[in-house]
Amino acid sequence: MSQEEACNASTPNVIVSDQSSNPTDSSHTVATSQKRKGMKPRSGVWENFAKFANEEGETKGRCNYCEKELFCDPRKNGTTALWNHINSCRKFPSNKSTKQTLLNLKPITGQEGDGIGSLTNWKFDQESIRNASARMIIVDELPFKYVEKEGFRDFMSVACPRFHIPSRSTVTRDCFQFYMDERLKLKKYFKQSSQMVCLTTDTWSSLQRVNYMCLIAHYIDSDWKLHKKIIKFCPISSHKGEAIGRAVEKCLLSWGIDKVFTITVDIASSNDVAVGYLKRRIVNWGYSILQGKYLHMRCIAHIINLVVCDGLKEVGISIDRVRAAVRYVRSSPSRLKLFKECVDTERIQSKCSLCLDVSTRWNSTFLMLNAAQKFEKAFESFNDQDPFFRSELDSGELDGLRKPDHED
Repeated sequence: MSQEEACNASTPNVIVSDQSSNPTDSSHTVATSQKRKGMKPRSGVWENFAKFANEEGETKGRCNYCEKELFCDPRKNGTTALWNHINSCRKFPSNKSTKQTLLNLKPITGQEGDGIGSLTNWKFDQESIRNASARMIIVDELPFKYVEKEGFRDFMSVACPRFHIPSRSTVTRDCFQFYMDERLKLKKYFKQSSQMVCLTTDTWSSLQRVNYMCLIAHYIDSDWKLHKKIIKFCPISSHKGEAIGRAVEKCLLSWGIDKVFTITVDIASSNDVAVGYLKRRIVNWGYSILQGKYLHMRCIAHIINLVVCDGLKEVGISIDRVRAAVRYVRSSPSRLKLFKECVDTERIQSKCSLCLDVSTRWNSTFLMLNAAQKFEKAFESFNDQDPFFRSELDSGELDGLRKPDHED
């Protein structure tokens, strides 16, 4: 037996087809037979998302709660966007009610609780934070667009990243709803309690010639705390007494207030007619004291204002002179700088500064006179330093207007 015959005898018979001679097809067959089974996604975020491919062949994930679609290609995007969405998704169950609450040390204010804190439970609540933001807008008198400012958004992203900041329109609705809820609480209190209510009201006209009325209720609660609530701010037809009385009566009926103790108004003649009309109506309700004998109260602040204004008329010329001198000094930075040098020269030890008054507010006039009196010697020195001080005041339009002296 030859060597070739021996090899053929030891080798088994193998049938080779023509297709196996193609190396490309052979490698494809091996790769197909060795392809690994698809692995299940290991990220826990896929418990809340469904993976799919859109028409363009891009891999996306759809939220199981709000059905929002996000890109999640493993090579381009990853799962970071999916995790961020879960932390802020409104419909995600864990965002609505946290399983485990957090401990919060809340300080107690007051004389008895200084330096003492109470330990309370805290959990994230979207609605509670929205209500707190609406109250912040109202109490601090902030604009509705404050929540859309960059500073507030940066602050919330650090303080509470899970809070979804509402828009200005949503904040507007929240503030109005907050008002309606507080109104219902106050209306319920007036109906259930037996507290007497004192009223104060005033009317005025705007620059657009629209007449307005404000009605405020004052009452003491069961804890002996005084409260003041604005229960009406509305336009009225005129400043006549009957129109004011009917507007107040309509407001009281809408709030369910019938236990009125006093009504405080200024000394305008129209208010006498308004209180007279309300007196007849309140007596008929059956809750008046002494048939409304002491229902009408005069505003002491308005009376004091009239007394002071009449007293200021006696020294009106001196006040005009001091006002003109203060206005001259404050009219330019150079004059004010020269006046401060005069203050240092006269060695006047005072930290206050010159201030102008508002002619219709006598308390501001007092502040102006009180400050100017301390710088009397500085005005005399300033008269010597500034040659135009006397000449400009002497050329004033008012009669008797000149530089103020010691008598003034």
